[in-house]
Amino acid sequence: MFRRILLVAVFASAALAQSVNALFNQVNPILEDLSKITGWKVEHTVPAQILPKTSFRKYMEDRLKDSNPREIHAEELTLKMFGLVPRDFNLAGETVDLMSEQAAAFYDYQKKRLFVLDSTPDGDEQRMALVHELAHALADQHHPLGKYMKQGDPDDDASTARQAVMEGQANWLTWAYIAVHAGGKPEIPPRLLDEIAASAGANGPDFPVYTNAPLYIRESLVFPYNQGTRFQDAVFHQFGKEGFDEVFLHPPQSTQQIIHPDGYFARRAPSIPDPPALEPLLGKEAKQFHILTDGALGEFDFSALLRQYVGEREGREAAAHVLGGSFRLYQNKKDKHAILAYASRWDSPEAAKTYFELYRRVLKGKWQNMDISSDTGSILAGNGDNGRFEVRLIGSSVESYEGMR
Repeated sequence: MFRRILLVAVFASAALAQSVNALFNQVNPILEDLSKITGWKVEHTVPAQILPKTSFRKYMEDRLKDSNPREIHAEELTLKMFGLVPRDFNLAGETVDLMSEQAAAFYDYQKKRLFVLDSTPDGDEQRMALVHELAHALADQHHPLGKYMKQGDPDDDASTARQAVMEGQANWLTWAYIAVHAGGKPEIPPRLLDEIAASAGANGPDFPVYTNAPLYIRESLVFPYNQGTRFQDAVFHQFGKEGFDEVFLHPPQSTQQIIHPDGYFARRAPSIPDPPALEPLLGKEAKQFHILTDGALGEFDFSALLRQYVGEREGREAAAHVLGGSFRLYQNKKDKHAILAYASRWDSPEAAKTYFELYRRVLKGKWQNMDISSDTGSILAGNGDNGRFEVRLIGSSVESYEGMR
């Protein structure tokens, strides 16, 4: 029995080695083709190897172990306070499961090496994964990706926008490469753009982690690919080849600029309000709290939140009017209970009022119990699952406190 299994393993390894050689022999020709499309010179070849899926999972687990546990806890708690994930959601574990399920290949911009997972089917899927990662590698040779992604706070809306630049550009170049090899122009045919942009994220019964993940988690995974691809297409038609450099030299400042590229072309910067302080609400008691985490919010965040609790059409339409937002998560120094305070600024008093009214439905949807003690049309207050809350409509802004005792 063991000898039979051993022989099968030997033949399987030989077949894999032949397949790997055929795959990685394409690295330099692909780089040259991508160079012609982008105008970027190939500075050096890119080492590549097949990586077992189990090794990739361990790679992800090790990266999370190297992360600051306090930061992971703070991010998880923020998602729960906003109602974007369930109360029993484990962010670290779900992230590893999701990435292990969805990944086909990846480029490590610290080691300057790319990896194709052994679970990626031979043929076209492996080749597409290779082209995508080589697009990252070529960009990295001209605009170091590690430095690019370290600008600002990693949890800010602008960081999500920069990730959309990276993934959207690589995805666009993959399909432009395919178009060239099919005898077409080095671009995505307009008739295929919607289909390609919507193809990110493998779901269905074979992909239970993604299929069952909360909306915000699924959207966080696919947004850089689908909306990033649309953004890159708009940039290419605006700037031509110069656009490949432009998005690195002048990064988009918000996810709104990714969703609405005209805002990027016009350099319309987000208008981010300061998150509300605790002192006006709690007085001296505010000294019992420290800031656990804070960050900027953008159209991506508001769209996901509203779509989850209000509906697809109303959520998208309302979120498109946000100019910027910010949050701050406070934690009591003694009993560790948290208060979420956030502010959003809208493009008109009418848009702010619309969000104020829709947010009432968000609160009702994310909590099992909600008792309203005051509703003046501009102030909504009461008690929810996390404690007391107060939402204020102030001109073109909306402020919220949640979790007070």
